[in-house]
Amino acid sequence: MRDQAVWVDEAVCIGCRYCAHVAANTFVVEPHLGRSRAIRQDGDSTECIQEAIDTCPVDCIHWVPFESLETLRQNLIRQNLQPRPQG
Repeated sequence: MRDQAVWVDEAVCIGCRYCAHVAANTFVVEPHLGRSRAIRQDGDSTECIQEAIDTCPVDCIHWVPFESLETLRQNLIRQNLQPRPQG
């Protein structure tokens, strides 16, 4: 098990899908909002996830303490994000 969890700041994500192409077992583009989301912490190797992080053009994917995930999720819900335009 890793020391940290992976988190996508969906407020910053532009929905480019790079992370989902690199680490498809960890990231998915949420269909309604059009933003990437980490769906499994154990989906891909640490190296593969780090490669996905490194490919992100807006630097919205981060390693965070596992204890922070619930607070981050709650903060995201409060932001009331709007869907990204499909293009």
